[in-house]
Amino acid sequence: MSREGRVTLIRPPPPDPNKAPIESVLEVTELAVLGPDIYTNTRQPWLPPNARGIFGGAVIAQCLAAAFKTVAEGFVAHSCHCYFLLAGSSSIPILFHVERVREGRSFATRTVQARQKGRCIFTTTISFVRTGSGGFNPVHHAAALPEGVVPPPEGDWDEEPMANRTSPIQNMPIEMVRAKDPTARLDERKCRQWSRVRGKISEEGGTQAHLNALSYMSDSFFIGTVARIHGLWRFPFRPEEMASLPEKQRSKVEAILKVEGLEDATVEELSARPTLGMLVSLDHSIYFHEPLRVRADEWMFTEMESPWAGDGRGVVTQRIFARDGTLLATCMQEGVIRLEEPKKEAKEAKL
Repeated sequence: MSREGRVTLIRPPPPDPNKAPIESVLEVTELAVLGPDIYTNTRQPWLPPNARGIFGGAVIAQCLAAAFKTVAEGFVAHSCHCYFLLAGSSSIPILFHVERVREGRSFATRTVQARQKGRCIFTTTISFVRTGSGGFNPVHHAAALPEGVVPPPEGDWDEEPMANRTSPIQNMPIEMVRAKDPTARLDERKCRQWSRVRGKISEEGGTQAHLNALSYMSDSFFIGTVARIHGLWRFPFRPEEMASLPEKQRSKVEAILKVEGLEDATVEELSARPTLGMLVSLDHSIYFHEPLRVRADEWMFTEMESPWAGDGRGVVTQRIFARDGTLLATCMQEGVIRLEEPKKEAKEAKL
């Protein structure tokens, strides 16, 4: 492939078999020839099916990876606040510009801009903390893993659909809490899921690689929580067309409807549901509570809920727990939620 047709600035090296696939996916390369603290994506980012732009979790994680390369050893990220500005292209290289905003004894701050063709598509401010700087006997409390949650087996997951096995992430099926409860308010419904990265994150990658992976995973199914709790129709076909779908595709849709408590709904009932017109993330925040405890290659439990939606936007909160119940991170996201506008009837031609 010619340089003009290349989707990365540097020809990607072969994946390292000693690293987890997610480490290769999120690898960034320094471009010192362009200036200090400038990096680029080593490999082509993932463009989800029917998406306007590349997967946001990849940009979040690669910005974090670039920022990590500019802080002193012993510092770990404790928070990042991000804004999605433009849809990123999977066919154009990304440049990550890191600004060293502050250097302190306990905290360091970095701002990272992700750019394509000179335009900023994404920006984040990340705060790092020196490990062990919390002082003597610090105040401590944490939310507990919800009661009744049963961790999946530690070994291989044999029931994973074959279509999902090319992803660097393993996701157990989403569970919706109180989806069929007519007394539950929408803000009381929750989406739950167990996730982990494939393979084993290398010792060389260390804490940074685990936090990069968690950042990537935190954007999965996030703002879609609003569509799920509202039971919006969000497939690229009408309910009455389901019967004519290929069996494999129809089974997948039926499984999604079952998770959301709609498996017994008639075609007429599904057709009466509002149709999702636009679902786009606006911002994303992550608070790493226990960065040294994060093990992204072990099962982590996620619980998402939406406290509010209105005026074409929705907010979702997410808690991420380790298998042993340790609260690892809290995330928040706001996004555009717009319904498909009803088609206007064509006006009769005037004679």
